[in-house]
Amino acid sequence: MANQEGTSAPPRGFAAMDPEKQRAIASKGGKASGGNFRNDPARAAQAGRKGGESSGGNFANNRARAAEAGRKGGQS
Repeated sequence: MANQEGTSAPPRGFAAMDPEKQRAIASKGGKASGGNFRNDPARAAQAGRKGGESSGGNFANNRARAAEAGRKGGQS
């Protein structure tokens, strides 16, 4: 970020911290998020099921829904 004289502004916030303190904060990121699905296959499967339920499934399982969507598409 340049100031009015065209030179760089001094670092602020995270960039101005001591490197050890930056590392300590950054290392908490993955732990705080609950990890990824690779570490918990059951959690991944549960998330996949939730995704399928909320999407309403695909048209192969519901021909009437597919026909309705096709009609809506033709109208717009």
